[in-house]
Amino acid sequence: MEGIWLARPDPPRTGTPVAVKDLLDTAGLTTTYGSALFADHVPAESAEAVRRLEAAGFAVAGKTNLHEFAYGISSQNPHYGAVPNPAAPGRLAGGSSGGSAAAIAAGDVELALGSDSAGSIRIPAAWCGVVGFKPTYGLIPVDGCFPLAPSWDVVGPMASTVEGCEELLAALVPGYEPVSLEALEELEVGVAWLGEAEPLVRERVSEAAAHFPRRRELDVPLAPPNRADFMREAADVHRALFAGNEDLYGENVRGKIERCLAVTDGEAAAAARESAEYRERFAEAVEGVDLLVTPTVPCVAPPADSDELVLRLPATEFTYPLSVLGWPALALPCGTAEGGLPASVQLVGRPGDDALVLAAGRLLASLVRGTAAP
Repeated sequence: MEGIWLARPDPPRTGTPVAVKDLLDTAGLTTTYGSALFADHVPAESAEAVRRLEAAGFAVAGKTNLHEFAYGISSQNPHYGAVPNPAAPGRLAGGSSGGSAAAIAAGDVELALGSDSAGSIRIPAAWCGVVGFKPTYGLIPVDGCFPLAPSWDVVGPMASTVEGCEELLAALVPGYEPVSLEALEELEVGVAWLGEAEPLVRERVSEAAAHFPRRRELDVPLAPPNRADFMREAADVHRALFAGNEDLYGENVRGKIERCLAVTDGEAAAAARESAEYRERFAEAVEGVDLLVTPTVPCVAPPADSDELVLRLPATEFTYPLSVLGWPALALPCGTAEGGLPASVQLVGRPGDDALVLAAGRLLASLVRGTAAP
């Protein structure tokens, strides 16, 4: 399907195929970072995550399209075309890992790599009806992945199933061991943010949460609206590259970088303090539970011509907080919602509880599989 793939190895490589977001370097295969500046860029070395997968017997099936420099949640790319949504034609695929989610939704592959700084794995997974996992910050090396905001950036797996994400994580993280379903019998679950979602999204997520017998609703704060600390890091990434190359950036990302470059030291420091305070308040709010259940996004996939600048803050309302925290979070399909489009539930654990989150997702997927539209 046009708009999903940016480069394919010729001849195809031997091994279990994995689509790789074109933000990660791949030796001998064009890697654009979604930017016109790198249209002819062919790295000499692969990203560490790619090397680990190849060493485990996986093979790069190709490079997938994305939002330019991963700075956006729509994957409307002015240089390489908008990523289509095979699960919802005429709707956004989400971003920035839109091509990886779309490749899975189209049936081209069952496994993919993405990156996530504020929801870039989870949002496209939700809107394309696939599974996406943001691991604990720092669990998987980001070497060879073009940065967006280094203190937020993670590399993570996407797949058609939770088991697929676990398969990739086992290759990416030495010593990773899945958790058995028996270990979940005493799981204490908190449920939050339902009231902020569209009615049918709320209903599907509530139904998914109901599969956990030991659960209770919690009043969990959302992240501060001030993201100047994130913006300052994005500015530092692009400061030298942007100068003199402004016209080679698409309008959507160019405007964001200009706003990032205008952030003052005082604004960035104030936002960093707010983020630190938020981490403390969040931890207090979820004390006593092992897992948090929320909607992944508040709405189903918007129309393909939607304005990303209008969408980005509300669409990241439930994903950005976990990026501020650095906690693991899984986006999992949980039936259909408004317009018969995919709904997604987000399962959240504490740092290091990646295997627990994935095991809970494995259990929940088996229980909600086949949920029909109302």
